[in-house]
Amino acid sequence: MSSPPAQHRLLVVTNDGDDRHVVPAGHPEHSGRLTAAMASIRSVLANADWIEESAGPADDKALAVVHTQSYLVSLEADAAAGGSQLDPDTHSSPGSLATARLAAGASLAAVAAMDAGRTHHAMAVVRPPGHHALADAAMGFCLLNNVAVAAATLAAHGERVAVIDWDVHHGNGTQAIFYDDPRVMYVSTHESPHYPGTGALSETGGPNAERTTLNVPLRAGSAGDTFRAVFDDVILGRLESFAPTRVIVSAGFDAHRDDPLAHLGLTAADFESLTRRVIDVAPDGRLLVVMEGGYNLTALGRSIATVAAVLADADVPTYDGEAATSGGVDADTLAAAVAAHR
Repeated sequence: MSSPPAQHRLLVVTNDGDDRHVVPAGHPEHSGRLTAAMASIRSVLANADWIEESAGPADDKALAVVHTQSYLVSLEADAAAGGSQLDPDTHSSPGSLATARLAAGASLAAVAAMDAGRTHHAMAVVRPPGHHALADAAMGFCLLNNVAVAAATLAAHGERVAVIDWDVHHGNGTQAIFYDDPRVMYVSTHESPHYPGTGALSETGGPNAERTTLNVPLRAGSAGDTFRAVFDDVILGRLESFAPTRVIVSAGFDAHRDDPLAHLGLTAADFESLTRRVIDVAPDGRLLVVMEGGYNLTALGRSIATVAAVLADADVPTYDGEAATSGGVDADTLAAAVAAHR
């Protein structure tokens, strides 16, 4: 009889080292993001119980749970033609689709490793990000929706999946894909008004999935105490009522106060507190975290390494200027969210 697999506290699946997604000079979503994220994780987890693996690509069958066949064909044609500008913010190169397939494949590999008992928690540390990608279109730096592919795959196997998106930008692609799907609950905290302009309090799910979408738009400058209050008073209770069997975090780190593309006020320590809250609602505390945005390399590295340390049950790093923040809870925003999602 074979022995059961050794279970590690954390598995990190990454496409660092096989990143062929080339963007124009000066574009904020560049390969340095992935390099910085993984370097920081490796440094912080040097003595922790974790393993790192390379991602394998998601094939068309895996991607078809979310994306249309015509869209996948168009991406193949685009790659063969040398790439293009897919929307005002999203560029591709000959290797972009291959890299995006690895990013989507990382989420699937992380799920498979958790199912096999190889790890308690998992992270997919990848680029390009995915939560703006629609079923049939690229958008907002995103080609394939990495989180949605994993969530839809789990839902197809009978799971109830909660996707928690704390990226500073609303994940319009993920919301649209699952808006009328009662098997998947989508939760988003995001700056508003801000790109892409979706994610209003009133967007709560389609006719077959009422109250399975939960948006909390936040004002510019919102700090950690407002986030914590929103999670404690609005989000966590709704998640418990939904009773997910799986929880996935669409983990952008552009809500950090140093990010150049947004105006919220979080620090690495604030991401620690959010991670601990989300673990509490995950069945058996098991969590999949998938990297989305984050465009200040120092802030990204510190924040994602902090999340990794929590998941690995390692010493959480402390950084100068990165203590938990308190700017005074935005009472109006909190009250509106409580009323909308009561």
